[in-house]
Amino acid sequence: MFKTVVCDICNIEYPIFQGGMAWVSDASLASAVSNAGGLGIIAAGNAPPDYVKGEIRKAKKLTDKPFGLNVMLMSPYVDEVAQAAADENIEIVITGAGSPAKYMPLWQEKGIKVIPVVASTAMAKIAERNGAAAIIAEGMEAGGHIGELTTMALLPQVVDTVNVPVIAAGGLADARSVAAAFMLGASGVQLGTRFLVAKECTIHQNYKNMVLKAKDIDTIATGKTIGHPVRALKNIFSKTFHKKEYDGTATAEELEKFGAGALKLAAVDGDIANGCFMAGQIAGLVKNEQSAKEIIDDLVTNSKKIINEVSVK
Repeated sequence: MFKTVVCDICNIEYPIFQGGMAWVSDASLASAVSNAGGLGIIAAGNAPPDYVKGEIRKAKKLTDKPFGLNVMLMSPYVDEVAQAAADENIEIVITGAGSPAKYMPLWQEKGIKVIPVVASTAMAKIAERNGAAAIIAEGMEAGGHIGELTTMALLPQVVDTVNVPVIAAGGLADARSVAAAFMLGASGVQLGTRFLVAKECTIHQNYKNMVLKAKDIDTIATGKTIGHPVRALKNIFSKTFHKKEYDGTATAEELEKFGAGALKLAAVDGDIANGCFMAGQIAGLVKNEQSAKEIIDDLVTNSKKIINEVSVK
């Protein structure tokens, strides 16, 4: 069950991706996930190319397994980061926040497999036409930048729309949700929030503690009015942002400025009041810090049991 076409495409043991989260997914976390049999992913975010190259080289010292690079297409450094992926011989690129069409020739010439994150069937079709090796269908339950559709609604529609493998993302944190994703037609899964509390994740302990203490209603989506919706845990920052965007006291430019740097304040500084602690709605199910290997072993073992039990019934 856990040997799918995604394993062959990415040369990994299990079709489990660790989400590429800016200021979170570094060489430490990505290499640990890859060593555990999944696909670790380094997040470029808005970081300059020198930082990205440095993390790639660190990861190569920590693992001999494949790992990916998440390229945020809205980054001011995207051209340089795209070239860095090619120069550093990255095997797999995950893209978000736009279409990777501009960079596909460069990456494909280098033999890089490109897997875009999409939030609609229209985006999935475009990605497939552009030569995507697979597609990540991410629902609005996810932490960070989100679309409009839920994973349960989006995933089977994307599966029915394209002919390449589809990886499910958004609202997945335990074996039950992983099993459900496969039942809906996924060939792999991507988890972000669960890996925030991995022992190899280097974010501030305050961030981890907020995830571990989260309840089912403790996330909020902000930025919808300016076209960049983001899901994060509720705190002074996110509640203030939400109030400002709906009471008319701030322009789009002021809101963008208000949010600038807030993720770093959360991940690096652990600023509980002013940081943007991105996390998915599934945070309430994340209860323990574990190693990346323990997380993956739990997902594999228990989702297999669930699927086998359903098959028997």
